[in-house]
Amino acid sequence: MGKSVKDCIRDGELFRPGDPELYKDMCNARNILYEFNARNALNVGRNEPMLKQLFKESGDVHILPPFNCEYGKNISFGNSCFVNFDCIFLDTAPINIGNHVLFGPRVTLITVGHPVDPDWRSEGDMYAFPINIEDNVWIGAGVIINPGVTIGKNTVIGSGSVVTKDIPSGVVAVGNPCRVLREINEEDKVRYFKDKRR
Repeated sequence: MGKSVKDCIRDGELFRPGDPELYKDMCNARNILYEFNARNALNVGRNEPMLKQLFKESGDVHILPPFNCEYGKNISFGNSCFVNFDCIFLDTAPINIGNHVLFGPRVTLITVGHPVDPDWRSEGDMYAFPINIEDNVWIGAGVIINPGVTIGKNTVIGSGSVVTKDIPSGVVAVGNPCRVLREINEEDKVRYFKDKRR
């Protein structure tokens, strides 16, 4: 007997969608998200009981609707996290988010992808790799983070970036593909935007 889809995902191997258990998990997430996104439009961010049902782990997290994810149960949040409007987390593989992480509007985290080879792709093969975001990270508006990426603590990812590789701790990184622009330094303690100072 071959490996289950969940085992293939866990081991970073190719898999084909259509597993009934995963479909059931996805439908459960869709139902919770439908209620969350509708109900919280008027009660923005007061969502902890609903989110406890959805996520694997959920510390003190504040999410502005609409929010969408695939399963939810593969997402772990630390404490004091903020997720702005229109974020999408495709959590076929785990998404691990540390403490004090900020997400701008329309951030997309994608753990799943398809092979580049057209024959494999036409057969329906897929892969999934975890995304890890460490403590005190700020992800700017419209950022896309691809499968298998780790973003180190205290880092800032500039808006509109496409992150295809790991980004180290304590840097500002921007672009498509995202690259380190500079280290965060002492000047950042007094300057908050361009030439604006405390």
